[in-house]
Amino acid sequence: MSIFHADKKFERFEDVTPKLLKQEKVKLLLCDLDNTLRLHSEKEPADELADWIEDCRSAGVMVVIISNNGRKKMMQKFCEPLQIPCVWWARKPMRTKLIEAMQDYNFKPSETIMLGDKWSTDVLAAKFAGVRAWKVDHRKKVV
Repeated sequence: MSIFHADKKFERFEDVTPKLLKQEKVKLLLCDLDNTLRLHSEKEPADELADWIEDCRSAGVMVVIISNNGRKKMMQKFCEPLQIPCVWWARKPMRTKLIEAMQDYNFKPSETIMLGDKWSTDVLAAKFAGVRAWKVDHRKKVV
């Protein structure tokens, strides 16, 4: 598929189910944070995010946050209760941090997905790193 298109598109991260991840043979799920897994203004993980990450873990999928957010302490504070690693200031669409994450945790590109909300950063970084790109709509506040 072209670098100009995500391999799959979803309305929200919760639509990426553990069953789908197993079907797609995903072992490493690299996720953007802001407007993908949380509203930019959220300071703490929502319950549905914590539940989703636990469901992914139960399905044998490792979740790593790969964000362009440059606020390291905020990123660590957000990811710590979820017990997931985070990479801050990833400089996507550069592929460097995606490749480093795969190497650090011993996963192949064929086992890896990048999940994000922006074509210009997340999808391109995935394509440049040789991994599948899944795109979600920008996170919206639930009313």
